Amino acid sequence: MSLAVVYTRAQCGVDAPLVSVETHLSNGLPGLSIVGLPETEVKESKDRVRAALLNSRFEYPARRITVNLAPADLPKEGGRFDLAIALGILAASGQLPIDTLARYEFLGELALGGALRPVRGALPASIHSRQARRCLILPAENLAEAALIQEAEVLPAAHLSEVCAHLVGQQRLALPEQPPVSARAPEREPDLAEVRAQHQARRALEIAAAGGHSLLLVGPPGTGKSMLARRLPGILPTMSDEEAVESAAVQSISHQGFDCTRWKVRPFRAPHHTASAVALVGGGSHPRPGEISLAHHGVMFLDELPEFDRRVLEVLREPLESGMITISRATRQADFPARFQLIAAMNPCPCGYYGDASGRCRCTPDQVARYRAKLSGPLLDRIDMHVEVPSVSLEVLHQQSDNREEESATVRRRVEVARAVQLARSGVANAQLDNPRLEAICRLDAEPARLLQTAIARLGLSARAYHRVLKLARTIADLAGAEQITGAHISEAIAYRRLDRPLLQATEPGPY
Repeated sequence: MSLAVVYTRAQCGVDAPLVSVETHLSNGLPGLSIVGLPETEVKESKDRVRAALLNSRFEYPARRITVNLAPADLPKEGGRFDLAIALGILAASGQLPIDTLARYEFLGELALGGALRPVRGALPASIHSRQARRCLILPAENLAEAALIQEAEVLPAAHLSEVCAHLVGQQRLALPEQPPVSARAPEREPDLAEVRAQHQARRALEIAAAGGHSLLLVGPPGTGKSMLARRLPGILPTMSDEEAVESAAVQSISHQGFDCTRWKVRPFRAPHHTASAVALVGGGSHPRPGEISLAHHGVMFLDELPEFDRRVLEVLREPLESGMITISRATRQADFPARFQLIAAMNPCPCGYYGDASGRCRCTPDQVARYRAKLSGPLLDRIDMHVEVPSVSLEVLHQQSDNREEESATVRRRVEVARAVQLARSGVANAQLDNPRLEAICRLDAEPARLLQTAIARLGLSARAYHRVLKLARTIADLAGAEQITGAHISEAIAYRRLDRPLLQATEPGPY
């Protein structure tokens, strides 16, 4: 038979749509043509496939070969189709049995000698092949990643000849007994016990971790803002299987790929302040995930927040609310998840020492106002907590060195208890509550309601900030094991909105 159909997977965002590789051999001038909206890398596969077949001691048909990648309106890119195209040619020319191909999907780039090279996006392909109830044959280097999907049937191969031997029944590819992982041990996570003093900031970090809230740390240089931020992943709740798969899938399609030793470890991304908007949200002619998507179900840390270009920061506003980013281009569109937890740090003024007890700051009120105006009101509105991180004297640091601070594991246990209460109550963390559920869960008695109304009037809070204070108070109550939000919980939540004070107050001498 001169027609064969082989199944493989394309890459479109974090999805892996099915592609049918239809191969037809006909009489005519020998040659190979590939149709179905192939990009340059796919068009070049005809030379790789021909060399791989000949070097693997197969016969290359001296006939007219037409390869159709269906559906025709889906753009195809990369070398991931090489293996499927080679098998289609062999099956159409009678060198492989066609009836055995229907239950498999194939993924892999071919070297000229026939060896299989790894490709991006093996994990999404494994997810979809499991749903289609087909076995996925892929390069051995991609096995550790693809085998992370439970109940997915994956088979590793190192060479084209091994795949062909399996299909004809000569030598079966071995099924892994357990998902392989890299031999390299994961890096040690920073521990919260290494942060001395800064009890209010540590408390704010715990609240942020418990409810999934965004956090802005404000303070002079060298007070531990970056140290605190880098220890947030260590106190977040353990990732669920679903969260781990979603996070790993995004990293799998990125250029750096997914490190299997980081399985169920929450990602931490810290882009430099010179990063562009495309670097943060993703983009390109072939849409790729940006930093906010690579931080999915993890933490994104923006140090020196006012030093970022204002237009770059503004692109974070919608993803902070929706947890999703859509990259639209003239010929294609891709959706990437972006449910990240934002933590940022900034100095209180251009010199960094405004309000510091040392009195080193010589910035004028106008300079302080212009510096803080680099952050728009709508963006600050979307950050749940604004927390002061003051300077710590050497005497206090020396005293603290004799007293062991709480470790991340201890704090994480409290965080997990509070998060479990939230998931049992509403199915999401408090920071993700929508307005209907928020009104039902955060009903206030007369005293806390009156206190919150007074704060709104004095601080001029927006409706969004009002709701965020309620969510914050609910998280504080959950950490305390309280069923009802009290005035103390509301007062603490309001205290974490430091930058909501009017600008005149913010630029007066003294603590900010």
